[in-house]
Amino acid sequence: MDNTQVENISLSYLQPSDYGDFKAAMIEAYRSMPGSFWAESQIETLISKFPEGQVVIKINDQLAGCALSIIVSDADLEGEHTYKDITTNFTFENHNDDGDMLYGIDVFIKPEFRGLRLGRRLYDYRKELCEKLNLKGIVFGGRIPNYHKYADQMGPKEYLEKVKLKEIYDPVLNFQLANDFHPARIMKNYLEGDAASSEFAVLLEWKNIFYEKPNKKASTNKTIVRLGLIQWQMRLYDNLDELMQQAEYFIDAVSGYRSDFALFPELFNAPLMAEFNHLSEAQAVRGLAKYTDEIVKRFAQLSVSYNINIITGSMPKIKNDKLYNVGYLCKRDGSIETYEKLHITPLEAKVWGMQGGSMLKAFDTDCGKIGILICYDAEFPELSRILADEGMDILFIPFLTDTQNGYSRVRNCAMARAIENECYVAMAGSVGNLPKVHNMDMQYAQSMVITPCDFPFPSNGIKAEATPNNEMTLIADVDLSLLRELNQFGSVRNLKDRRTDLFELRLKDIPK
Repeated sequence: MDNTQVENISLSYLQPSDYGDFKAAMIEAYRSMPGSFWAESQIETLISKFPEGQVVIKINDQLAGCALSIIVSDADLEGEHTYKDITTNFTFENHNDDGDMLYGIDVFIKPEFRGLRLGRRLYDYRKELCEKLNLKGIVFGGRIPNYHKYADQMGPKEYLEKVKLKEIYDPVLNFQLANDFHPARIMKNYLEGDAASSEFAVLLEWKNIFYEKPNKKASTNKTIVRLGLIQWQMRLYDNLDELMQQAEYFIDAVSGYRSDFALFPELFNAPLMAEFNHLSEAQAVRGLAKYTDEIVKRFAQLSVSYNINIITGSMPKIKNDKLYNVGYLCKRDGSIETYEKLHITPLEAKVWGMQGGSMLKAFDTDCGKIGILICYDAEFPELSRILADEGMDILFIPFLTDTQNGYSRVRNCAMARAIENECYVAMAGSVGNLPKVHNMDMQYAQSMVITPCDFPFPSNGIKAEATPNNEMTLIADVDLSLLRELNQFGSVRNLKDRRTDLFELRLKDIPK
């Protein structure tokens, strides 16, 4: 049958009344295996145990194909098993509503309807069912019906590799591989009487990237995350209280929209350096460092009282008589994490005598794993790749740039980081000027939220962007589930397609 003859296609649950058509279709589909059809009592058992798992596809109201499934526990799949084992001697007694894997019992398409991609529709239904039921994935034993032609030349493992490399065509296995199923292992004596496969089968798996391990504790983990970026105006403040009053104003504003994060820029507290303007630049920034502990303490209080995770940008910090550029993640549960700027610009080293830190890690939050890189660090792709390997979903970049050239370097590198690490990037900077603070004269910024460039995301990779050089907030939602989809089904898959057989990237053990 071709497309021009199709008047309607419908997918529905298999009903006991369908059995006559079902049996006839199955006999046609398995002509090479005479007598291979399910008894009416077996179908009734499947329907009674798991009605959602048994579906038929009809063309012009005629049964054209069917998919049968049960639910099993992952533990049932450890070691070897046969088709007879997994169906409990064809009684389906091992079907377990509390299991975590969907096991495919059968899929067939009546010969006259092949070529209409009906098998793909049935597998798509199984995938959607798997996601709906929050199961780990789909698994089944896949026949290799062309293996008998090569059995005297090679073992099943070599046959599998040649099918994967397109050197051998296998109608079943090629179809499974094209539908994102991955071979797990070869199984012997799987289906008694399957002479075409020499009774071998390939255990094929599809992982549900949206699976969430059941949690008996109260949890607030989210997939839609709201980001609040603060494009901070540099202005003079008389004291710390005035600066923190302005900071709280912005936190109040973004938390009022139920933002999950508030991101401040790098060295947003630089206006307080005006107090030390009579000193050299190196001494002035060390004077500014005296405020850091108190600012962090106040941010931690604000994160709890406003129920928001605050990324404090960065501030100078003196440790063991050395000056570092350090930031803090103040979580809404009251805990505090620290991150450091690892790469110091030539000017920061020359004018301030600043040192590069050595701390790099992804942080667990109630909105997934995040990474934080301060300004210049975003221009070094190794750092964000390490964070991506640790499971980072969102990369935050607090930055400070005085020229459009400097800003463009950070922005363009941030866009590359989103693509190559399949993550969201949020960057926030300062605007305005501080004529009374040496080495902090002018600021240029356009804060933004950046995405990978694929179909679920904006085509230019920009989710939202602020007005350049204006004090404002930028609020945007990002969907973490789209990152899981991108990782598995993207047009390109930067993380999965890395040639780790040729190179590797690792973080050295550095004494703290």
